[in-house]
Amino acid sequence: MGRTARVWWVGIPVLLAGLFFWWASYATTIIVWEGRKLLSWLAAPLLLVAFLLLVGLALKRVRGGRGGGSAGVVLGWLGAVLGLGLGIWWLVYGSYLQDREYMQNVRIVSEPVPELAARAPYLVGKAQAAPHLGDVTGEISDITYLPDADRFSTLVERRGWLSGYEVGLEQDIPLGGNSRSQQRCSFDTDEADARIGGWFGHNLGRKISDLRRWVRFDADDAYVTCQGDAPTVVVPLKRQTGILVVTERPAGVALYDGKTGRLTLTTDTAKVPGPSYPLSLAARQREGTAAVGSFSDWWFERSGWDASEDGANAGNDSEFTLQYRDSSGRSAYVTPLTPQGEASSVVAVSTVPTRHQGGGLAPMTVHRLDPTWSSPKALVALIKAEYSDVCCYNDDRVFEVVPTGGSSWTATVGSEQNIRYRVEGRGQVGGRESSCLKAADGTLIKCAYAVPGSPEEQELRRREQEKQKQQQAGQSPGGAKDPGDLTAYTPEQLADLQKRVSDEVVRRLKGSG
Repeated sequence: MGRTARVWWVGIPVLLAGLFFWWASYATTIIVWEGRKLLSWLAAPLLLVAFLLLVGLALKRVRGGRGGGSAGVVLGWLGAVLGLGLGIWWLVYGSYLQDREYMQNVRIVSEPVPELAARAPYLVGKAQAAPHLGDVTGEISDITYLPDADRFSTLVERRGWLSGYEVGLEQDIPLGGNSRSQQRCSFDTDEADARIGGWFGHNLGRKISDLRRWVRFDADDAYVTCQGDAPTVVVPLKRQTGILVVTERPAGVALYDGKTGRLTLTTDTAKVPGPSYPLSLAARQREGTAAVGSFSDWWFERSGWDASEDGANAGNDSEFTLQYRDSSGRSAYVTPLTPQGEASSVVAVSTVPTRHQGGGLAPMTVHRLDPTWSSPKALVALIKAEYSDVCCYNDDRVFEVVPTGGSSWTATVGSEQNIRYRVEGRGQVGGRESSCLKAADGTLIKCAYAVPGSPEEQELRRREQEKQKQQQAGQSPGGAKDPGDLTAYTPEQLADLQKRVSDEVVRRLKGSG
């Protein structure tokens, strides 16, 4: 074979490979992304090979002397065993180093959790999406809570292999009141025909890679917003850093216009109408808290925290998107944390901002609770026992147990179509879990155990004093005081009146018997 032929045989495959890497931006991004993840695993065999080479050089020197045969065999086996052990050690220790990388911006404090606003449970938002879609024939692909608008966002895929999204839906689901406002925005199926996971040129991930290589995303992080009748799909992006210890960092967002099909990538996330920090990255940071201690603590699971996975939070037990109660407009991914192991009480709460500028990890704060909570499963059992008159009948159930500031928690009670009550607690005070039943809008009804000095305890004391004054003012020789117009009574006043009537009837029946 001549020199020219050899050049052609080598040059053509290299040229074709270069053209593939230049043209197939989506495929090469996936190859590089997944290949970098394997670097930590490749480090183990590389260490083994390097160690064996050193052993081989040592054997060569030993064989030059007398009795080198038996010594060479011993050194060979010793080198193989040590090299294998070194490789396994790196695989384990590399995972610990990866968790430590995600711990860079974690701050552990004893300060109370900032006050957070309660919202309708995620499962309620999910259940109420389908009835409000009307004649839409597509399939729901994503539901996200948008803290800026205090609404739930639903993204619906259009049926078919070569199609994009059909509609976006934003719905208002208040805890109190009857407002059920909603807004639906339709995609232009001709101009905007791409979606996450679509086929060929209808794949939104491929379009993102065409504009910027080496960034990826988690499909569950994407959501839709409606500006009038125009939908916009927001996709928080991530990039990789590191060589042997590879971790992820935020990389801005991709904005896909549902009317024109225009795709924009930006790192200026201030004007994004929703969360811009990837929820999946916040979850990975929270998982990294397992490495808050030494390697031995990490290995034996003696440090860090886990998300509570029992009780009402099943299916949605971490990274609750909640607004702060102040007027700053800020929001955070909030997770109740339990110690690693068999312990199930909630001892800390983690917060990660939903918005973050720059290419570094967002700051994560772990607030140690004092007092701590019982586990969500125990809290559900407590609610059913203490408030059996309102929970749980027919389709009613206890929904999310979420942090709402300080060391307090809030659980919602009702059905997927109608939230009736909320139960608020302040942790285990004096060996007992405090809790109060309130209407969905926050109006206090009663308490199983009110913390002394708390606003609920003060309100109950005020009501009792007011009741005593009314009873004293209503006493007369001629009979009882007219209760007046019952339509002016609040629900809790009516409930109290009904209870007093029932108690009086029972007392008189016993007396006459």
